Amino acid sequence: MAQAEQPDTSSSDSRRVTSVRRKTIDRGGVNFNSTAHLSRGTVSLRRGNLFGQMPAKRMVSQIPHLPAKDDPQIGFLLSKQWTLYSVTPLYKFSYGQLQAYSRQLSLFIAAEKQKNLVMEAEPDLPYKVKFSSLSALKMTEREQASVLIQITQRSQVTAENEDDRVVWMGWFCCACGDDILETVMEDFTCLPLFLVNGAKALLDIVKTWLQQMFDCCFSPLQISPISLAWMAAMWSGCNMDKFTVATELTFSAPCPTYPLDISYAIHPEDAKALWDSIQSTEGEIRQEEVELFMECLYNHFHRHFKIHLSATRLVKVSTSVACAHSTGKIKIFHAQYLTRVLFLLTELAVSKIL
Repeated sequence: MAQAEQPDTSSSDSRRVTSVRRKTIDRGGVNFNSTAHLSRGTVSLRRGNLFGQMPAKRMVSQIPHLPAKDDPQIGFLLSKQWTLYSVTPLYKFSYGQLQAYSRQLSLFIAAEKQKNLVMEAEPDLPYKVKFSSLSALKMTEREQASVLIQITQRSQVTAENEDDRVVWMGWFCCACGDDILETVMEDFTCLPLFLVNGAKALLDIVKTWLQQMFDCCFSPLQISPISLAWMAAMWSGCNMDKFTVATELTFSAPCPTYPLDISYAIHPEDAKALWDSIQSTEGEIRQEEVELFMECLYNHFHRHFKIHLSATRLVKVSTSVACAHSTGKIKIFHAQYLTRVLFLLTELAVSKIL
């Protein structure tokens, strides 16, 4: 790999970031058993300061209760790849009309099938739509309940006593607590985060119906390198009964001949030890702490591989809590931290539509 050498500023960086809010950082006890590999992939040529724009601090959400791992409403949300969208407030949406919405969307999909807008392996089989409330995710009385949309289809080989197979899922979420509700106008319901798992053909039809029905607008929710850095720090610091995967960061390098991805894996216990040595106030995460966390990783990588990761673009973060990609794809692995992940994603969705 051709890599333009830059002036080594590790000594000046170390002097600049050795303290956070007067707290001295001792990283001598952190053992980085890291690995790295390079692979070809999509690359973005956008450059700039990773920490150019971000909130000064974030408070770790205080969850009144944690969802149980065996809760059926939680189980099917985990370990699936969801595509993120931000949504403007829904006009005249009613939780009391979920059954009516189910029937209306089912009829709308059937009508679209008649126009040959849905291409499928079993075109003669009808779709069945079900709207339901995800009460397990509601943390406060005032918080809007999440809404799940499931689309099922009965296969020709399915036995009569078996359930229809789920072919598409989408769910609305608002995990920002009560603050956002105070700014929403009457007759509007704010569920700014929409997560999708399923075929794009069905997504297009569902979005069309929702936009016509509730006068709302959907837009893809991509995750910036800044937000990914926050996720890397926040999720690395979560207390886990068992770490199942390494903390892995993926960077895209702007190479003149072909795109190149750099994968940087750190043992999860080492990543947590580093974060614990940096975070100064429990329940609060500050910008300079996230910056220090990333710069420590950058400096360690440069010492071993002579590559300046600050000249690349962070595109993916994977931890035992969740995995997120800059394209707006996410998998959530741990039920205990589900609402905490949704809190951050909802914040990103709200910032996009403001």
